[in-house]
Amino acid sequence: MATGVAVRWARPSTGPGREAARSVDAACTRSWLAEVAGSLEQQRDYLTQLDAAIGDADHGINMHRGFTAVMRRTDALEDAATPGQLLKAAGRTFVSTVGGAAGPLYGTAFLQAGEALGDGGSFGPRRLLEALHASLEGVQRVGAASEGDKTMVDALAPALAGFELELRTGGSLETAVRAASQAAGEGARATVPMQARKGRASYLGPRSVGHQDPGATSTALMFAALERAVLADRSQRFAAGGRPRGSRP
Repeated sequence: MATGVAVRWARPSTGPGREAARSVDAACTRSWLAEVAGSLEQQRDYLTQLDAAIGDADHGINMHRGFTAVMRRTDALEDAATPGQLLKAAGRTFVSTVGGAAGPLYGTAFLQAGEALGDGGSFGPRRLLEALHASLEGVQRVGAASEGDKTMVDALAPALAGFELELRTGGSLETAVRAASQAAGEGARATVPMQARKGRASYLGPRSVGHQDPGATSTALMFAALERAVLADRSQRFAAGGRPRGSRP
């Protein structure tokens, strides 16, 4: 199981505008979920095509259906819902909506992240790091997968490592989510030459080689959505000249 990188924490950079970049609130969390839902809708056919080569040809359909339900559920929550509550609601909804392996795996990822965030109104990059650790641990516990097995872990683990390394070397929340997004995308592409060792794709043996894993691909889409949501939130705050709505260590 990935445990991050052994690099000492650098002192966070300071200066005008740095404080506003240190927290994520419920509005940004909602934007992230909406970005994920939109991306999964746009890429539904592509994800299904990837899954047709090594799976049941339903990954894109299931992910889209699951996040459509997630958006209905989170949109129905009161405005006072915290980021942790939103992610836990997303996880429970995904589990109850999507069958097969995807429901428990992605549902657990969001549930564990929400639990790690707690009930605070906002969270900072280190708390997000804890949430990502909890997500990976939950996914690996449920799916019993490791890096190199050609699963969503091959995108999630590199994303976590990239996020942590960027923070430990003095990066900001924005640069850390960008690093996570890039690492997740690279991780997904790196599944092409792998032979699947978990899930339905493993039944194909050597025939699974040469195909990108759909789970790793959808996970990469989620990190790309997180990057867009965080950067859009920062742009809106700075354009409005506003202060952050809370900060957490």
